[in-house]
Amino acid sequence: MDLLTIKDPSFLKNLTNDQLKELSADVRKFLVEQLSVSGGHIGPNLGVVELTIALHKEFNSPEDKIIWDVGHQSYVHKILTGRAGQFDTLKKYKGLCGFPKMNESEHDVWETGHSSTSLSAAMGMVAAREIRKEKNYVLPVIGDGALTGGMALEALNHIGSEQKDMIVILNDNEMSIAPNVGALHSVLGRLRTAGKYKWAKDELELFLKKIPAVGGKVAATAERLKDSMKYLLVSGVFFEELGFTYLGPIDGHNYEELFENLRYAKKTKGPVLLHVITKKGKGYSPAELDRTGNWHGTGPYKIETGAFVKSPVKGPAWSSLVSETVRKLAREDERIVAITPAMPVGSKLEGFASEFPERMYDVGIAEQHAATFAAGLATQKMKPFLAIYSTFLQRAYDQLVHDIARQNLNVFIGVDRAGLVGADGETHQGVFDIAFLRHLPNMVVMMPKDENEGQHMVNTAIKYDDGPIAMRFPRGNGYGVPMDEMLREIPIGSWEVLREGTDAAILTFGTTIPMALEAAERLAKDDISVKVVNARFIKPLDSDMLIELLQQKMPILTIEEAILQGGFGSAVLEFTHDHGFSGAVIDRMGIPDRFIEHGSVDELLAEIGMTVEETVNKINLLTPKKQKRA
Repeated sequence: MDLLTIKDPSFLKNLTNDQLKELSADVRKFLVEQLSVSGGHIGPNLGVVELTIALHKEFNSPEDKIIWDVGHQSYVHKILTGRAGQFDTLKKYKGLCGFPKMNESEHDVWETGHSSTSLSAAMGMVAAREIRKEKNYVLPVIGDGALTGGMALEALNHIGSEQKDMIVILNDNEMSIAPNVGALHSVLGRLRTAGKYKWAKDELELFLKKIPAVGGKVAATAERLKDSMKYLLVSGVFFEELGFTYLGPIDGHNYEELFENLRYAKKTKGPVLLHVITKKGKGYSPAELDRTGNWHGTGPYKIETGAFVKSPVKGPAWSSLVSETVRKLAREDERIVAITPAMPVGSKLEGFASEFPERMYDVGIAEQHAATFAAGLATQKMKPFLAIYSTFLQRAYDQLVHDIARQNLNVFIGVDRAGLVGADGETHQGVFDIAFLRHLPNMVVMMPKDENEGQHMVNTAIKYDDGPIAMRFPRGNGYGVPMDEMLREIPIGSWEVLREGTDAAILTFGTTIPMALEAAERLAKDDISVKVVNARFIKPLDSDMLIELLQQKMPILTIEEAILQGGFGSAVLEFTHDHGFSGAVIDRMGIPDRFIEHGSVDELLAEIGMTVEETVNKINLLTPKKQKRA
């Protein structure tokens, strides 16, 4: 079938199961070919081909609400809703988003890039339906990994108590990004081997109804027998005890089973949980055989071999640099413990886990728990290293405030993917962490200029004993700078002058330092002398250097690849006010007050005016007298 001709899912209604199987093969071929060029979340989408087709055939989107948890499994949904022709723009600037997007299609009823939100959103939609006395189905599709998130468990509790009609699809592929962990994963493992519990229970009920009604004792015995059968068939009956009708487990690649169970679910009153077993990466062997998470989301690859097409890089991956430095220090300090919320692969902690399995904890998709778990370790004089993406750290904000900062506990937070991350877009841009970390009492926030300073900063964080300390670092690789053999400590709150100047100063850190240095070089050709400062400590500021600059009445430009409101530039403005420098000339560059969509980092920086050219323009405006003399 030509997938480019699809306008909406209505064409599925008249297809036979054999035709659906042909469509499944066409969709898989399309995904493998398209994503080999663009990259993307291939593993999750190959696993939900039949499930997505079955949902769209059996239900009527958008009247019926199909809600994709996380959203990286929505590519098949996008194809069936008329967007196959846009896949050559997937995750590109102004192109097709890698997650559900309301302004792309009426069929995208919920936007998400983080996990475990679908059930709460679904309950909200069900409540609205009930208040308005409408009739439609609400179908959150949640993975077994996302089900470990506390928010999902809170929602399950609420849904089960309310007993409103809802069909929860548990897409169980035994993995999230990396292999799943935890007790709930073990419960699902037992369910996978339990057989079709619902059907067995119904068969038993039919048999019991045939028993002649000879008195209350037989009826009571029959009910007890049913309950005993329930516990015999499904160890724990986790979902039934929460108030759900449990259906499954079923083969998520078998149309006959899918339709049989979906139709049964439609007739069932109250919340239903349909447990669907799928194979991540199904139909493309390199992805199907992957058990490490490497095929969850990829860059371009060669279809024939599955070999990834790697771009040339100069330096080590930032995640590797940080985790391997922690690993090196852990050989000397037995107090060091590494913690990740389901991102051991992304945070490059496999080496640490291999060498120190007893000091490595993957807590699953549970960022709040990860933060407070680290706090608990710190109370016992351990040295917890919490490896977490900036965008996921947002989810543990209360724990940062209440459990870590308030108690002044010595937790080292490695804030990975800080700054713009590009293709994953709005939900993953790591641009808010400075604003929500900087105002917390006791918190130290820092970011290195390159990987050599990065390894020293990790050492500084591990050796620091006075409270919480966060080190931001970007996505991608370092610059390939020479690396010192001996690690040293960097004085907390100290800045570094990278280029001397007398007419203006640029204060910046991390990824924007090369831009500042290039701008200073260009300005020097126009006889404008610019000092460039590596403001590597965002909190505390280097008060001595800042006072010296302000006393010299030197115009200052701050640059940060982070949101301006409450960011580093705001800190400098607050400092000037608090220290009585009311006449200071200060301008700021950073992320404006809006969410930044997907595209390459360079394209996004150009869109928001964070370029060498704009830096030159701003310095020119800050030094008008110098311009007049020139």
